[in-house]
Amino acid sequence: MKLSFLFFGNKPDLKWTLSKQMGIKYAIAKLTPELTDTLPPWDFDSLAASKQIFTDNGLKLIGLEGDQFDMNRIKFGLPGREDDIQRYCQMLENMGKLGIGLLCYNFMAGIGWYRTNTTINARGGALVNGFDSRAVQEQPASGTNVATEGKMWENYAWFLEKVLPVAEQAGVKLALHPDDPPVSSLMGISRIFKSADDIRRALSLSSSEAHGLTFCQGTYTTMGEDVKALISEFGLRKKIFFVHIRDVEGDRNNFKETFHDDGPTDMPDLFNAYRNAGFTGPLRSDHVPTMAGDDNEQHGYTTKGSLFGVGYIKGIMDTLQIKDEYEN
Repeated sequence: MKLSFLFFGNKPDLKWTLSKQMGIKYAIAKLTPELTDTLPPWDFDSLAASKQIFTDNGLKLIGLEGDQFDMNRIKFGLPGREDDIQRYCQMLENMGKLGIGLLCYNFMAGIGWYRTNTTINARGGALVNGFDSRAVQEQPASGTNVATEGKMWENYAWFLEKVLPVAEQAGVKLALHPDDPPVSSLMGISRIFKSADDIRRALSLSSSEAHGLTFCQGTYTTMGEDVKALISEFGLRKKIFFVHIRDVEGDRNNFKETFHDDGPTDMPDLFNAYRNAGFTGPLRSDHVPTMAGDDNEQHGYTTKGSLFGVGYIKGIMDTLQIKDEYEN
C-alpha cells in the first residue's frame, strides 16, 4: 500500500514539512486556480510546474483529487459541457504525460461533501464534523440548477463515454468517490451514488480498466453497508484504486465523524481486508478532528488532526506488517 497525503495547492507550508517528517512520500493534490494562482491542470505547463514543485520538495505527485475546475455544466448537463469535457480530457492527457496516474473524482452536482455542523464536541474537547438532515432546507436555493435522478444518471453515463477512452490511453485511473452524505437529495439536488447498489450500477456502465473507485469507508459506513464485505467484493475485482480512511457514528441522515480510533469500526480488521483483497494502491487519512491549536484551519484537514490520523494508520500498518511501498 502507498500511504499518501492530500495537499491543497502547490505552495509548500508546514504540512509539507510535517508530512515528510511522518514518512509520507506520496502526494495527492487539488490544484484549482484559487489554490495555485495558475491555470487548472488542463494546462500542461501549469500541471508540469506543480509536479516539479512537489518533486523539488521531496514528494512524488501520484494523483489529483476533487474537481480541478468547475464541473457543474458537465454534472448538470448544461450548455457548455462539451467545452468543459474537452478540457477534462486534456487534463487526463497531461496527467498521463507527466506520470500522474490517479484521479479521484465525484459526481456531486452543485454541492460537494457537506456537513451541517463543524464544531461538535468530541474526545477531550476536539471538534468534529456532523450531518443532520433535519437541519437542511428541503427546497433548492434560488438560482440552483436542479436535475432529476434519471437525468443525473444520463449525465454520468455521457461523462464516462467521453472520458474513459482518453483515461485508458493516458494510463490514468478514474476513481469514483460516493456521495457524502449519501442522501437521495440535498437542497433539492439529486444524488445518485448513495448506496453500494448505486456503485455497482456505476461500475456496470463500463468494463474499462480505467474505471474504478475511491473507497471512502466512512461514507459506506453511513450508508449502512457491510464495509468489510464491500472491500472484498470490489477489491477482488481490482476496482478499488484509492482508499480514504475515516470513521463515523450514526447513519446517512444523522451522523458525526470521530477520531480514527474512537468510532465503531475495527480498523485493523479492515486493513487486513484490504490486504486480503490484494489492494496495493494509495490510501490516506481523511476528515480528521480539529485538535487543540488547530486554529482557523479547514475543518476535516487540520494539521494536528492529520498528524494523529497518519500516525494511527502507520501504527496499524506496522503492527500488521503491511509495507508502505514506495516507487521512485
